[in-house]
Amino acid sequence: MTELIFELLADYGVTIVFIVTFLSCLAIPIPSSLLMLASGGFAATGDLSLISVGLGAFGGAVLGDNSGYWIARKFGTRLDDWLARHPKRAALRARSAAFMEKRGGSSVFFSCWLVAPLGPYMNYFCGITRYNWLRFALWGIAGEIVWVSLYVGLGHTFADNISGIASLLGNASGFVTALVVVIALGIWLIRASKKKHAP
Repeated sequence: MTELIFELLADYGVTIVFIVTFLSCLAIPIPSSLLMLASGGFAATGDLSLISVGLGAFGGAVLGDNSGYWIARKFGTRLDDWLARHPKRAALRARSAAFMEKRGGSSVFFSCWLVAPLGPYMNYFCGITRYNWLRFALWGIAGEIVWVSLYVGLGHTFADNISGIASLLGNASGFVTALVVVIALGIWLIRASKKKHAP
């Protein structure tokens, strides 16, 4: 996979960085983080401009986030109606919307980089629940600045060991994402158990 990434970068440069980061934010499973690391490495050797790589990755990510949001907002009406028709689903949807109103900004921010595998789904979720677009966009921009800076910057700094850094970051991201999911499930189970045993 690393060799293919290098070939794509050599052939298409910043254009492929923009396209891949855009598509990854729509939940298409492509190695955008590895591509950003590699593009940072190419910038370190002078084959690509560091500023162009950063702007390409950032532009693709922000456009992808907002496209996912608006796709879900426009076409998620049926799902939202389906949730509203059943009392338990409607209650879950209402709790989710309340959570987003309270902690939505930080959730969007961290989904862009700390738990990046969940990011595209957060974009869709925000669109379906009609979370305020301006807040979504601003928090998303802040998160994408961190994501792009982190991966392109590490690729630029450790250009000689892209594979090692990619493996390390992939493992760390997977661990953090799994931890967040386990904690969320634990909280949900505790609350469900309390409601069940409540008089």
